[in-house]
Order: sequence, then structure tokens, then C-alpha cells
Amino acid sequence: MAKRRRRRRRNSQLMAVLVVLLLVLVVGAAGVITAYIKKYTPSDARMALKDYYQIQDENDVVLILQDKISEIRGKLADGMVYVPYEVVTGTLGGRFYWDEESQKMLYTTSEEILELEPESSSYVCNQENQEKEYKIVREIDGERYLALDFLEEYMQIQGTTYEKPARTVITYQWGTAKTLTAREDTVVRYQGGIKSPILCDVKAGDSLTLLEELENWSRVMTKDGLDGYVEKKHMDKPQETALVYEGSYEENYTSLTRDHKINLAWHQVTSEAANETFEDAVKDAAGVNVISPTWFSITGNEGTISSLASADYVSKAHAKGMEVWGLIDNFNENISTLETLSARTSRAHIIEKLLQEAQRVGLDGINVDFEALTEEEVPHFIQFLRELSITCRTNNLVLSIDNPVPQYTAFYNRKEQGIIGDYVIIMGYDEHYAGGEAGPVSSISFVDNGIKDTLEVVPKEKVINAIPFYTRLWRTTGGNVTSEAIGMDQAQQTIADNNVETYWDKTTSQNYGKYDIDNSTYQIWLEDAQSVAEKVKLVSKYDLAGVSAWKLGFENNGIWQVISDNLNN
Repeated sequence: MAKRRRRRRRNSQLMAVLVVLLLVLVVGAAGVITAYIKKYTPSDARMALKDYYQIQDENDVVLILQDKISEIRGKLADGMVYVPYEVVTGTLGGRFYWDEESQKMLYTTSEEILELEPESSSYVCNQENQEKEYKIVREIDGERYLALDFLEEYMQIQGTTYEKPARTVITYQWGTAKTLTAREDTVVRYQGGIKSPILCDVKAGDSLTLLEELENWSRVMTKDGLDGYVEKKHMDKPQETALVYEGSYEENYTSLTRDHKINLAWHQVTSEAANETFEDAVKDAAGVNVISPTWFSITGNEGTISSLASADYVSKAHAKGMEVWGLIDNFNENISTLETLSARTSRAHIIEKLLQEAQRVGLDGINVDFEALTEEEVPHFIQFLRELSITCRTNNLVLSIDNPVPQYTAFYNRKEQGIIGDYVIIMGYDEHYAGGEAGPVSSISFVDNGIKDTLEVVPKEKVINAIPFYTRLWRTTGGNVTSEAIGMDQAQQTIADNNVETYWDKTTSQNYGKYDIDNSTYQIWLEDAQSVAEKVKLVSKYDLAGVSAWKLGFENNGIWQVISDNLNN
């Protein structure tokens, strides 16, 4: 009996243990299942758009520029959206310019300059079948803003404004964009994960702009300006979608481009007497159809210029079938390019004097050679070109603009130059310059890349490839590097005098030579018939407007035939 009772007691204890273990397993399983469900159940929490956009001021308007949310905010005033001046002229590339001297906003068309006074100039638009007058330029908290409706009249942009919160999506780049279409209803989340808060709902058939593809998620931009993430499994494959401008603004800039290839030579003229060297300078220049003498230079910050222009020179050039494009430079060390070009009266004085001289001597064009420009100077330089282009266009003068290769000067705004100017000249030289390390003045890759970069923003029929007639003889002595610029004949004489063997360097497309004298090493990358031919061939390769060369007097007798043969190939 006692043994039986002990056996029952042990069985009861074992059963109790089993029950406890079972309960533990059940609870654990429930916990695992709950955790699993919690982990893989999408969050339905929503982010407030005011928090998403980090809106602080109720008068702020979030600006979505194409597919990027700008950190700079617009303003809402009298029911109108106003866009900051820096956004208009920067990202959007608007042709507006704040003139500090007159305290007016200028807008330069192909024919005139519109003057807009802050808080005064107004414009009448038609909103919801009702005419409404509004101020074009507002000054808010010390900053200048332009009315979006007015911008749409004078730029190829289109803006759509949404409420709660106020935000405006501005499209300004037209072409194509990658888009995704929803196969089924889904949501856009703040980040790529199902636990991230929801920004908005997406209906089947909705189209979203694709910004970035991840493994299981796609970063997208909604049409109303939300940058977030959608699960790929809910979306169709990406496709290219056309972005079609449906506004009314059209560029009406006419150009005086020629129907033949330009073959231009710069003629350095440093005195009135030097004009008499014209006939000797061009006696072998067969094929040259434009000559650009260095006649004009800014001499004062108030816009005064010096002139060496000669009517007799122009007559002689015309008799040889050459156009004359007088060059103006900013090389005077006593003037400030910034101070000069930032004043409207100074710009106007330069333009007035250039026109007077052009008419006096019978010029065919103006060549602008303003070099070493800073980012601060460029907006004023571009405005100068806009104003000059009106005068040139009205008086049938070709406007050409000299530029270094874009590699380090992307801020030169060549796109605008290519619209307002007739020709944009790429100075494909000074790759290695005095005071720098030894190397070629103009390697083929340097020139080729300069052309390709320029063609991204300037039409090919306006691009002229400028080549050098000079090279540099480099001397290295004890680690000290010096150089001198020499012409083609002098370079060949140097090679001959020192019995230098040269070889064709495929990397630079130049003949290279090296020799040692008196503990000094000399190096030279030659500009000669072979190297020039390769550079001129790029005109045909990219179907450019032509070629130009710096400068007359540095070439050898046979180089003109080389240029003509390859230019017209």
C-alpha cells in the first residue's frame, strides 16, 4: 500500500512538471508567434507632412525642384507663390538679374531689358476666370522673391501647388524621366522598411518618378512632392516617360551663325602702328575667313575702353574675303572685372563704345575674351553678354565668346552663352602653363574632353575649337621648373640645334622631345602639322562650327593648308 501511494505521488509530480513544461512551451510559442507577427506586420502609423517637410513658418512654401526637395523655401503672399531669386537664377537658370546700382530686377529678352521694381511692378493674370493683379518682385525678410506665375510666362517651367502643407512642384527639365506604375494599391513610406511610417497612399495605376533602386524597395518621388520608398513587389518595371512642356513660353533668340565652317585667326595688335602688319601677317593664311584683332580693352571701372580699331585694316581684310571680329579683353591690371560688370552704367558704357567703334570702322562682329573669371563675377559677366547681345543682334554684329575648357570652370554658364551668343569658342590650350608643372600645352584628350563637356550645354553649330600655334619649352634645373612660349618655327629650330630625336606620343597626339644641357633637362611637346591636324579633325568628328587659332605669327607657312584640308574633310 505504501509503495502504491508513493508511486501515485511520483506520477502526480511528473504530470505537474509536464503540465508546467507544456504551459512554458505554449507561452513561448505564443511569444514567438507574436514576435513573428509583430516583426512582419507592416506599420500603419502615418507621418505628419508638416513634420516630414519640417515646416516652421506658416507662410513658407516647400519647393520641389524637378525631383529634389529644396532646402530653400518659397513664400506665400496674397495668394501667390513666390520663388527666391537665388533659386530662380541658380537651379532654374532664369534670365533674371538683380541690379544693385539701380535697385531693380532686370529681365533681358532678345530685344529689350524689362525693369521690375520691388513691391511696385505688377502683372495681371487670369486665375479661375478672374483677373488678378499681383506684385512681380517682393522683398521679404531682406530677401528677394519672384512670383511663380510671372516666371511661368518668361521661362520654360511649370509649377503645381498643393496644400496642407503648402508646397510647389516645379518642373524645369524637359526630356524623359524613369517612372514606376503601381500594379496594386500600396503606400509610400518614409524609409525603406515596413515599419517605417507611411507618407501617402498609392492607388493602382498611379505613376511615380523613380529616384533610386534598392534590393526590395524603390526610392520614388510622388507627383505632389513626397520623396519616399515603395516595395518593388507592388510596382511594374521602370520605364522611360516623356516630360512634355505644355506652357506658352518660347525662346526667340535668333543667331548670326554662318552657313560655312569658321576658320578664325587671332591677331595680337598692341599699337596703332601694329595694324600695318596685317597684310604681312596673313600673306600665307589661305582659308582664313575671320580675323580677330585684339583692339579693345577695358581701362576703367566706370566702363571706359581703349581702342586700336582701324577702318583701313577692316577694308583690307574685307578685300581678302575675311570678316573682322574685334576682340575686347579684361586684361588691364588696374580694373576690377567685378566692379565694372556689376554696375549697369559701366556695362552700358562699354557696349555703347564698342558699337560706336564697330560702326566707325565697319566691324562684322565682337569677340569677348574675358579671362580668369571668378564665380562671383560670372553672373555679372553673363548679364553683360545679354545686354551686349541685344546691341549685336540689332546691328548685325556676330557675338563670339571665348572660354577655357569647362574642366575647372563649369560655373561660366556656357548654356546661357550658347543661347544669347552666336559662337562659343573653347580655348583648348594652357593645359600646362607658365609657373606650373611641365607638360603639353594642348594634349588631344584635353581638347576632346573640353569639346564634349561644352557640347552638353551648347549646340554644336555654335561651338568653335580653338587651337594653339605655340608650345612651351620646359627647363628643369634642380627641381625648379621654368618655361617659355615659342612658335612653331622656333620650336623646330630648337630641336634641330640640339640634335633632339622626337617621337610621336599617342597619348597626347604630339611629337615629344627631351634633352639635357648644363645640368638642366629640357622637354617639349610640339605643336606642328601632325598635332594640329589631329585637333582640327575634331571639328569634323563632332560637326562643330569651325576652328580658331592663337595666334598669327606663331605658325609656320604650311600649317594653313593642314587646317584647310582637315577642316573641310
